[in-house]
Amino acid sequence: MYSSRVGSSKKGKAKVAKLPKKKCCVSSSRCKRCPIRMLKEGTLPPGYTVKKRRLVKIEVKGGKKKAA
Repeated sequence: MYSSRVGSSKKGKAKVAKLPKKKCCVSSSRCKRCPIRMLKEGTLPPGYTVKKRRLVKIEVKGGKKKAA
């Protein structure tokens, strides 16, 4: 129930985002780290997408745009 740390405070600490699971568990109620749920909500980290219920890292091709 109680923390063993006395006087610890969460004030001033940065909030770290949860990373999604590598594969969806296909539960009817989506878990907090489900990649499908995170994709739908828009909370999936940049550079990632979901294909066939699996988390996939995508390459960002940085080409230069032609000035017209």
